[in-house]
Amino acid sequence: MNVDIHPSWKAVLAEEFEKAYFKDLVRFVKTEYTQHTCYPKGADIFKAFDLCSFDEVKVVILGQDPYHGPGQAHGLCFSVPQGVAAPPSLINIFKEIESDLNIAAPNNGNLERWASQGVLLLNATLTVRAGQAGSHQGKGWEQFTDRVIELISQHKENVVFLLWGGFAKKKASKVDGTKHHILTSGHPSPLSANRGYWFGNRHFSKTNALIEKSNQRPIIW
Repeated sequence: MNVDIHPSWKAVLAEEFEKAYFKDLVRFVKTEYTQHTCYPKGADIFKAFDLCSFDEVKVVILGQDPYHGPGQAHGLCFSVPQGVAAPPSLINIFKEIESDLNIAAPNNGNLERWASQGVLLLNATLTVRAGQAGSHQGKGWEQFTDRVIELISQHKENVVFLLWGGFAKKKASKVDGTKHHILTSGHPSPLSANRGYWFGNRHFSKTNALIEKSNQRPIIW
């Protein structure tokens, strides 16, 4: 695993990359990718950081695990590459955007366009074995991504954290709520959304209102 990420992140995370747990994690991931099919492909593991520099972060959306089906994961939570059918959670995200902002759902599920506007699409675990959800949990990724959240909280101001579902909501403790904004709701998965925990949260208009209040350009969702 080559930790080749945007220079702005390298500066912030240099200490983390030298820690024993991270070196163990790198060894684990290299072995997994050698012995099994894993997602996303190696070059995409840190794509969320490549497309959204530390300096540009305005919004953090937190997922749990990469998609574990062929061709879906490409390093951005909830996102799939162009030409791949949008999974159910992403369809529900687009439905909420449609009702919240009155804009038509896009014709593809590639969220790189969000990342390039300052939305960090961060999974708590950045890799997974094919067909085995959660297979790379508890190996060090969570410690790393928790630290990413803490460093954003420490070094930046007025970032909007979108925490969807029970797992993501637990990360609120890593964020200084006195200088950042935390919006929570149910998860966009059908199980949660169909019970009324997702639709109507209006997180996309609320996020833009908060961003504009701090004199930043709103996200074109």
